[in-house]
Amino acid sequence: MNINVKVSSIMTDLTFVDIPLLLGYQFFQYALIGGMISALATSWVGLFLILRREAMIGDGIAHTAFGGVAIGLLLGINPLFTALIISILAVLGISYMRKKGIAKSDSAIAVMLAIGFSTGLIIISISGGFNVEIFSYLFGSILTINQSDLIIVSLLGLATIFFFGLFYKELLSMTFDEESAKVTGIPVKYFSLGFNLLVAFTIALSIKVIGVILVVALMVLPGLAALQLRKSFKGTMLATICFSIISVIAGILLSAIYTVATSGVIVFTAATIFLISAIYHRSAD
Repeated sequence: MNINVKVSSIMTDLTFVDIPLLLGYQFFQYALIGGMISALATSWVGLFLILRREAMIGDGIAHTAFGGVAIGLLLGINPLFTALIISILAVLGISYMRKKGIAKSDSAIAVMLAIGFSTGLIIISISGGFNVEIFSYLFGSILTINQSDLIIVSLLGLATIFFFGLFYKELLSMTFDEESAKVTGIPVKYFSLGFNLLVAFTIALSIKVIGVILVVALMVLPGLAALQLRKSFKGTMLATICFSIISVIAGILLSAIYTVATSGVIVFTAATIFLISAIYHRSAD
């Protein structure tokens, strides 16, 4: 019996009363821990993407990573690693096209998205079509996170905290005033490349949690919701992380109770929080 069958059998006919019992299962503990770490990373990176007006690069890399997932499944390698490699190549490709004037930012993203996603479709058709495993990477399968997946996601969280903690002032400066950052001696070009590589890491390693299709939504929605509150930057950052973690926890619990797609409930919860924040923002005016 594989892990998907085990999870399905446990989740059948659950009620809210069964939640404490469910928390005793290791797979559910892994899902919650992995989900919260992923929420921290994606929301933190996503807020900077929003402020830099580069949210679409997240969408482009996420869809490009699909080609990496397909390659991993074909070769029998952990798809997260191959997705990470393809995501990094996509970032470097986008940066190269920008630098050489081959294509502007949005066009370069579109090129990499088309190449990555079409590559994934070709490989899947060669290997016999879609199966349960490829769907789990397309739409997420957080309840099947195993120990190795949890370690990978944990390393992602640590890398994100380390990067933002070490270069917080530089990233803040170049996000709000890139020209002034250059004048003060900050190597904006290299920091932008480093940040985009972090985006690639975050997306590739969060695919297991939320899936290729919806990962960018989890990156963008909590940040947009937090910005509606008109807090200081640190307040906005904390609110972004809180909204993202709440969305993930609520999504996992509600999907367990009602036996619906976890990634869909996570994003729906994040969208609901955004709508409530937007209504609050308008009423405050």
